[in-house]
Amino acid sequence: MQTQLLILGAAATVVILGALWFIFRRRETPDARERRRRQTLHTTGRIGEAMVTGAGENEIYYEYTIRGVQYSTAQDVSALREGLPQDLGLLVGSAGMKYSTKNPVHSMLVCEEWSGLRTPGRVVEMSASADIDAVGHHPQDAAPSESPVEQRVKRQAAS
Repeated sequence: MQTQLLILGAAATVVILGALWFIFRRRETPDARERRRRQTLHTTGRIGEAMVTGAGENEIYYEYTIRGVQYSTAQDVSALREGLPQDLGLLVGSAGMKYSTKNPVHSMLVCEEWSGLRTPGRVVEMSASADIDAVGHHPQDAAPSESPVEQRVKRQAAS
């Protein structure tokens, strides 16, 4: 009888502790969850081509095809607005994107450290260490001693 009471007490303690952990655990905010998703895509995602079809106030709408399946989606860029043009409509056209090879539905056009967006007549730079172009290719005629920013300025001046 005493053994059964001890077992029931231990089981009740485990259930109560589990419920308390569930109630008081630190929950990740939706913004933090989205930032983590973008970072994961940036580090593990595969680069592909997308077509930006439109833009809202804080969203960019785009389409892409992976293994014969066409996807149409949007990315909320409200947290990334400082590195983007005021008029997101300028971004309509071809763009680079990153997607998850395990689930191609998960994709992005831009994150804190990378951008696949291309704007005619304007450089979109997310950070000083951003790639030469959205895919990360260096132009073949670029002098190796020039920094990526200097190469961009020269290309902008030429066009």
